[in-house]
Amino acid sequence: MEDRHLPQSLLGLSDQIDRLNVRIGRLVGWLTLLMIGIGAFNAIARYLDRSLGIQAASNAFVEAQWYLFSLVFLLGAAYTLKLDKHVRVDVFYGRLSVRGRAWIDLVGSLVFLLPFCICGLWVCFPTVMNSVEIREMSPDPGGLPRYPIKAMILVCFALLSLQALSEIIKKVAIIRGADGEEA
Repeated sequence: MEDRHLPQSLLGLSDQIDRLNVRIGRLVGWLTLLMIGIGAFNAIARYLDRSLGIQAASNAFVEAQWYLFSLVFLLGAAYTLKLDKHVRVDVFYGRLSVRGRAWIDLVGSLVFLLPFCICGLWVCFPTVMNSVEIREMSPDPGGLPRYPIKAMILVCFALLSLQALSEIIKKVAIIRGADGEEA
């Protein structure tokens, strides 16, 4: 009887991708805390500006909060996929077998997720590179550089593509019987 299981090297690659995105996901938790702290500071600073005439607020802090929110969203996408916590409209998925759900996830990743990530990289790359080349800055006085946050769009799509690859490897392993079920 032939071995239908995936090579350990592919499963090892999947595990490495998962570990990378888990580490990034933990970082996102800390970024969320920092974002909340900056948001609280911004609220207090605006109050001090109005009430006491102290110039505590700045566009840099407002943009830092916006950048952190963007990072939470962008870097959290692959981690959310890894944890299987993304939005799913479940009409019949929950009633399927493990292998049936693996087939749905595999087809969804190959037909929708990977092409979406490739399209995102393709479309965003020229804009991001232009922003980096000109060292794009915020148009607001005291604002932050825009090119680093725009570059994170490419990082997001790359991490999401890697996690999609990891999920594909795991779903193929399930379909081929790695979960102990017969094919």
